[in-house]
Amino acid sequence: MKIYLIGLDAIDLNHLYLISDFYNKVLILGIALMLNHIKSIIFTRGPVVLEPLLALMPFSLQKKALEHTLNQLFSEEITDGDFEFLVGKRLKISVTDLNLHWLVTCDGNALRIEASGQTPHAFDVSFSASGDDLLLIAARKEDPDSLFFQRRLVIEGDTELGLEVKNLIDSVELDALPRYVNRAVNYSAQQIELYQFR
Repeated sequence: MKIYLIGLDAIDLNHLYLISDFYNKVLILGIALMLNHIKSIIFTRGPVVLEPLLALMPFSLQKKALEHTLNQLFSEEITDGDFEFLVGKRLKISVTDLNLHWLVTCDGNALRIEASGQTPHAFDVSFSASGDDLLLIAARKEDPDSLFFQRRLVIEGDTELGLEVKNLIDSVELDALPRYVNRAVNYSAQQIELYQFR
């Protein structure tokens, strides 16, 4: 079928469709490349973008979110008394590239978050790593021991307490996480692995 426009030769609709299809594919490819570039920025420069935003988040909001998440994640272990070793003790967790620091303790019934403060010895044991490495540990993509020997995970303080914490974390099944959290952790870990080697 052909159409005629004033002043132009006849245009075959099949050719018009092919041209339109070509431009649609180019547009889709362009959008895909742009989204891939944005994803690359998020996973390679995430800490630079996130650190100032997280610094604005009040500690009370961090505390509420972390306590809820940790107590939901470890509810069975808390009920079984697996966190007894942390009663009266303080575990400091530092996400080094985001400048985030929390003290985790157990009151026997639940895990509690405290502000880390500036006191250097306000903890019994400390775990420090980048957000990427902590996420890779959570997704079981990296072993804490290998990161420790590569100096990407720093453990300071009571080594026996640190070993108990590490063993407890190793015993947690990822399937125990809510499905959306499990998927998010695994997807993020895969992206981190992908962009680490670029």
